[in-house]
Amino acid sequence: MANVSAAQLSKEQKDELLCTYAALILHDDGAEVTPQAMTNLIKATGATVESYWPMLMAKMINNIGMDALIKMGSGGGGGGGSGGGSAQAAGGGDAGGAAGGAAGKAEEKKVVVEEEEEDVDFDLFG
Repeated sequence: MANVSAAQLSKEQKDELLCTYAALILHDDGAEVTPQAMTNLIKATGATVESYWPMLMAKMINNIGMDALIKMGSGGGGGGGSGGGSAQAAGGGDAGGAAGGAAGKAEEKKVVVEEEEEDVDFDLFG
């Protein structure tokens, strides 16, 4: 969602993002992440979310732990550490672009394998 403006997000995406930011703020402040605390923080900004979002987020955070969620959050969508290889693989960069692109693809495959091996003990309805 970092590449998309807030105006382009659906209501559900905005609600999820607001709850995520509220939880991160509470965690960073050392406060307990509860549905009521998240709702109060969101309302203080002038925003509103569907009432089930803070409850779901707080339950997930309390079951898994905020530190564990932060550590596993860098896995999805955009990729992380191999930013230079991506530009070279797209045809940019200098004469070594082809070699850099091949290395970037190998790293990308490696990351996918690691994500598949990761075991997440989270049950949304449990």
